[in-house]
Amino acid sequence: MSQQRIIVGISGASGFQYGVRALELLRPLDLEVHLVVSRGAEKTCQLETDYRMEDVIAMADVVHDIANLGAAISSGSFKTLGMLVAPCSMRSLASIAHCMTDNLLTRAADVVLKERRRLVLMARETPLNLGHLRNMTQVTEMGGVIFPPVPALYQRPGSADEIVTHSVIRALDLFDLNLPLTRWGEHA
Repeated sequence: MSQQRIIVGISGASGFQYGVRALELLRPLDLEVHLVVSRGAEKTCQLETDYRMEDVIAMADVVHDIANLGAAISSGSFKTLGMLVAPCSMRSLASIAHCMTDNLLTRAADVVLKERRRLVLMARETPLNLGHLRNMTQVTEMGGVIFPPVPALYQRPGSADEIVTHSVIRALDLFDLNLPLTRWGEHA
């Protein structure tokens, strides 16, 4: 693999902005960004944001159709750093936890896990029921990282945008990427 690659999945949970911010933060890095967006995410984009899907997909280097189970990211031989799902719906979480690879987002996540690469799920739902918690445990036992976008108030964020940005940078930090992050005990 001459250039490093990362997969960004955007599922239908509330918080489409997390996926967009990930794409914005990854854009200047020397990475090939592969994007897969669920049908639910497309609907969430319409309902919750002013983003146009054309503008969002233009931020990725390669965009894969959710129904294309033959895409490069569906194969373990296609090397990546891993995958961030931002946000991750409880439906996508359940599918990943139970290896239900009925669309490209869940198939790509399954491949990342089987290849022992980093999978980070920005799970978006509260309150959590026992099924959600069990699915989170199962994904964790399989090697995935459950990363709910919980605000870090020690940053003293001044806006919702700052909260989203910090959460996404923290999630992407799990891939050892060089992003600007003020860490606890460090000064801005």
